[in-house]
Amino acid sequence: MKKVVCYREVAYLLGIFLVAFSAALLSRADFGVSMIVAPAYLLYLKVSESVSWFTFGIAEYIVQGSLIILMMIVMRKIRFSYLLAFVTTFFYGSVLDLCMKLVSYIPADNLGIRIFLFAFGLIICGPGVALMFNTYLPQEAYDMFVVRVSERYDLNRSKFKIGYDITSTLVSVIFSFAFFGMWNFVGINIGTAISALLNGLIIGLFSKLFDKT
Repeated sequence: MKKVVCYREVAYLLGIFLVAFSAALLSRADFGVSMIVAPAYLLYLKVSESVSWFTFGIAEYIVQGSLIILMMIVMRKIRFSYLLAFVTTFFYGSVLDLCMKLVSYIPADNLGIRIFLFAFGLIICGPGVALMFNTYLPQEAYDMFVVRVSERYDLNRSKFKIGYDITSTLVSVIFSFAFFGMWNFVGINIGTAISALLNGLIIGLFSKLFDKT
């Protein structure tokens, strides 16, 4: 039993690091971040223009924290696991800021390097999310919202996830236009579309792999 607990705790920590490092790499590659983190990323880009200490991690605190509160309202209940999700959000945001600092030292003025950063960031996101699915500890607000709400109202999880992703994309587009001007797609690009197409597949492959271990 101790080995299982230890594995799940390590999976939780490693999963958060991989997901955070993935977001930082995609940001550095500048081909567009994933649709899931795009609202927080755009909030970070806008606010940091006038508030120097406002980081990507802080933007995640705000977006994911708001999503947890919305989940409590939709679920019409407050559970201890929901409150613990705030701890995961804070931890993830802190790790994300550390990763953003680390990747800032990587030169990204070469197209080949940018493509490598994007590809590596896209690939490591899959095992990161899969690892977090294999732990008893609270997941990120994004995943928890989809899982809990779809279970509560007996909705098809895959279809609800698609609806959530579309909503997140629309919010990101609205943020981009509102913050940086009409038809100015900041933070949303070809990389966002590629992430949308491949993320689910990569996560599924690693989830099956981890389920066998």
